[in-house]
Amino acid sequence: MENKQLHILAFGAHADDVEIGMAGTIAKLALEGKRIGICDLTDADLSSNGNVMLRKVEALSAAEILDVQVRTSLGFPDRGLFLNDDYIRKIADVIRTYKPKVVFAPYLEDRHPDHGNCARLVEEAVFSAGIKKYITEECNEPHRVEKMYFYMINGFHKPDFTIDISPVIEKKLAALRAYKSQFELSEQQYNTPLVNGYIETVEARERMFGNMVGVTFAEGFKTKVPLLLKDDLIGE
Repeated sequence: MENKQLHILAFGAHADDVEIGMAGTIAKLALEGKRIGICDLTDADLSSNGNVMLRKVEALSAAEILDVQVRTSLGFPDRGLFLNDDYIRKIADVIRTYKPKVVFAPYLEDRHPDHGNCARLVEEAVFSAGIKKYITEECNEPHRVEKMYFYMINGFHKPDFTIDISPVIEKKLAALRAYKSQFELSEQQYNTPLVNGYIETVEARERMFGNMVGVTFAEGFKTKVPLLLKDDLIGE
């Protein structure tokens, strides 16, 4: 039987959310041999630019750049990510199927309501997936996620911790550029903030986070629980 277990499972409301927030971390951990999956809750069917089929092609291209093992979508309605039991059960099913040690979701504070609602749905599902008597459609074996963290999409929030992505920043930028329909300005594109230097803004943010911790580029994350440092506190 194929081993579907992942080390990390990252959820996003739309394809490109995960890449904006943590493509560098994914690329870095993939190089270390970690098995990583991305689950998009919607097909981004209301995006001003592109279309569902094109977005899926772009998402698979980005996943290939980052060496992601699994890329899937639950097909929930865009702008329809509200707390309901059906969505929570389907997300819990994904968690139970891939049994990740760590789950990532968007940070709850974001200008796009779908991002915060995605985080709330995933939080609920992470909790429910570990309950033995909680029934899901595909996999009823409970699974307890060890850690849940939150990545930033549109925000510049003060991170609770950062990950140095300096060696893989070009992979992150390449993964973002895979979404030409979202970030590349052309005569056919509807004029949105995403096609007006958005990738450069993300790069500047990661440079700022890097500067905060003494490296060139870093991605910032939020956590609801304190971090336990197991490595040498002082370092070399």
